[in-house]
Amino acid sequence: MSKALVNTDFKFKGQKSVYHGKVRDVYNINDKYMAMVVTDRISAFDVVLPKGIPFKGQVLNQIAAKFLDATSDIVPNWKVATPDPMVTIGHKCEAFRVEMVIRGYLTGSAWREYKAGARELCGVKLAEGMKENQKFETPIITPTTKADEGHDQNISKDEIIAQGIVSKEDYEQLEKYTQALFARGQEMAAKMGLILVDTKYEFGKKDGKIYLIDEIHTPDSSRYFYAEGYQERFEKGEAQRQLSKEFVRQWLMDNGFQGKDGQTVPEMTPEIISSITERYIELYENITGDKFVKDESEDIEARIEKNVSACIETLA
Repeated sequence: MSKALVNTDFKFKGQKSVYHGKVRDVYNINDKYMAMVVTDRISAFDVVLPKGIPFKGQVLNQIAAKFLDATSDIVPNWKVATPDPMVTIGHKCEAFRVEMVIRGYLTGSAWREYKAGARELCGVKLAEGMKENQKFETPIITPTTKADEGHDQNISKDEIIAQGIVSKEDYEQLEKYTQALFARGQEMAAKMGLILVDTKYEFGKKDGKIYLIDEIHTPDSSRYFYAEGYQERFEKGEAQRQLSKEFVRQWLMDNGFQGKDGQTVPEMTPEIISSITERYIELYENITGDKFVKDESEDIEARIEKNVSACIETLA
């Protein structure tokens, strides 16, 4: 079985600090750049699962790089270089403490809340009589707080501004960027026979300028449906064919795990891990239209250290 990169502990030239997130390890280089290592860790329900998924980091990093390049005309983004299949180096920005979630369809956690009786989500009113996977007349923005640990919390635009989390001027610009990025993502997905259902964007500021940061349009941050058969399945009330991490969440739920106290993650057998790897590669090829080329390095850490160190030498 191929090796998965689960933990990192690099000491790069100029390194000031490192932040270990749920999936990404972010190295601060000279307080000017960030080297983001996308590990093979996998999280669901805000819990990092006990085993890694080979090639998942490569899949996510390369999808994000492609879409950052494809949307740089809409908003400046943090990416400077991708020196390694699992690493992006970019500008160090001060992150806004919200994640901009945008939804084109009523599905996932929004549907679960709606089904339980909610008719308002993050300050956005929802119509009566909607069905699962129904398209909204216009996409809705349902921001969340950005938690360092534990669960992100839904929050409304008014609460964000009232609490001073983001200024009114900046927040309204984030909304415009979010809508434009989502429209571009939907256009690109449609060309691949897909529907970009929902996604999240993160933004930061550097020298007073707003940048798009982190990943974009990956299966970890986004949900895709296959366009073919969508309408028929919707009308019949059938589950949609998805390209997202929802299949992992569904496997966990089917085995009694939703990240709640006292629940245990089901056993991640080699067969389960291999099947998740295969699904991530399928996601990559369907989303990008490119053939996925596995980097089969024997020593992933040594490869990353070499590639990133060489890149850092070229940065001013």
